[in-house]
Amino acid sequence: MRRNRFVSLILAFTLIIGTTAVIHEIRVRSIKVLDYVTSPSGTDTLIDIKKGDSGLQIARILYQRGVVASSEAFFRLAVSDVRSAGIAPGIHRVQLKISAQDALTQLLDASRIPGLVVVKEGAWRSEIFAELNKAGFDSKSLLSAANNVKLPQGFSGTEGLFFPAQYSFVKGTSALQALQEMVDRFSSEVVSNGLVQGRDGFTPMQLLTIASIIQAEGDEGDFPKISQVIRNRLKKGMPLQLDTTVHFIKHSRGQIFLDLASTKLSSPYNTYLHYGLPPGPIGTPGKAAMEASMQPMSGDWIFFITVKPGDTRFTASINEFNQWKSEYEKNYRAGLFGKKP
Repeated sequence: MRRNRFVSLILAFTLIIGTTAVIHEIRVRSIKVLDYVTSPSGTDTLIDIKKGDSGLQIARILYQRGVVASSEAFFRLAVSDVRSAGIAPGIHRVQLKISAQDALTQLLDASRIPGLVVVKEGAWRSEIFAELNKAGFDSKSLLSAANNVKLPQGFSGTEGLFFPAQYSFVKGTSALQALQEMVDRFSSEVVSNGLVQGRDGFTPMQLLTIASIIQAEGDEGDFPKISQVIRNRLKKGMPLQLDTTVHFIKHSRGQIFLDLASTKLSSPYNTYLHYGLPPGPIGTPGKAAMEASMQPMSGDWIFFITVKPGDTRFTASINEFNQWKSEYEKNYRAGLFGKKP
């Protein structure tokens, strides 16, 4: 009898302990974390977000610098708001004593990134320098720096080596430091994806050149096919005859129709006149184009043409290509490409 009573007491005590623990857990979860709700102080501070920083690391930085009332407030928001994945590494100018929501908004505001330079996929070196000019770097310093930047082994020249990304350069950054950061980012990428080792008999520089053409010629979904077309033409000893190489020579954007005179321009980059690959990249390729240069999609395609926006077709038949070309010309005259002849 005493034993049964003792067991009952233990069970009751355990139930009380368990219930208390549950209540405590509910209370802990229901406690609101500290967060500013008042107006911002109006004072700015600079926050340095490193590449690869997690939401928790960013939250701690913001709290330590006096931006948010608690790291928990920002961390909870970062976990629940998908926009937080868009926070770019670099220097950000944010206000002190603001809510976690306002902090996220300001971190996503490109106008609050001092010395912001955006290098787009496919950009020419001249276009990248123009963006750097806007950020305060003068042309003379950039040209001088381009001749002194340290390049990764296996590469020559700087065209195509300023990796497409968003950069933030603080006041006082030299032209050489800025360009070196871009090239270092490129070096990191080509080591990571294996391009630096070459592939299928192509040197790293040749693969980069192929990647730059792929980037310029089509949409990402077609990159592996375009890569195979280039390889097939090279294997057959055909001239590449790609319009984008002529666009690079002329430094012309948005020109869909290429006239006969343009195909006769004297330049080693003119793939209508010269066989094989051009001597170097015709722009800055992104990750997907680099991957496609090394991993083409298997196929016998020799020709491809964009018949209308969003409709690019591939074939090994010259007759089929000519039929599609007629369709393209009809669509071009109809203004489907946004510009009539």
